[in-house]
Amino acid sequence: MAGKDEVPSTVERSDDKAERTWEKTYDSAMDSYDGDGARARRTAFASLKHTHEKVGDHWEPKDGKGPSDEQAARGGRDSDLPTAGGVDANASKEHLLDVAKKLDVRGRSSMNKDELVEAIGKANNRETAKARKKK
Repeated sequence: MAGKDEVPSTVERSDDKAERTWEKTYDSAMDSYDGDGARARRTAFASLKHTHEKVGDHWEPKDGKGPSDEQAARGGRDSDLPTAGGVDANASKEHLLDVAKKLDVRGRSSMNKDELVEAIGKANNRETAKARKKK
């Protein structure tokens, strides 16, 4: 399986289901898209975003299945669409507040939903950068 060699570090730090989902989708997309690796990666992440959300430096299972943003809803086909970077932008504000609390996002209680999505995305990026430095 080629996808096994291409698994991003954030997915490697996640549960087995996240890794299997990413690998299987990546391999299938590589076959479907004649070896277009960039498109296969977008498709694999779009698939992963239906079952998992990015929290810090890894992916955690979501409470319910479904796309996390407009890009994931289209299956990663359209790189021009905005992406929430793994944050479940379709989750409730209460859920986003819980994630923000877990990530120690300052000022979260006064943020609206869009601001929470953006702040969580930035916190996720910081945590991922820290985890990659430790390697």
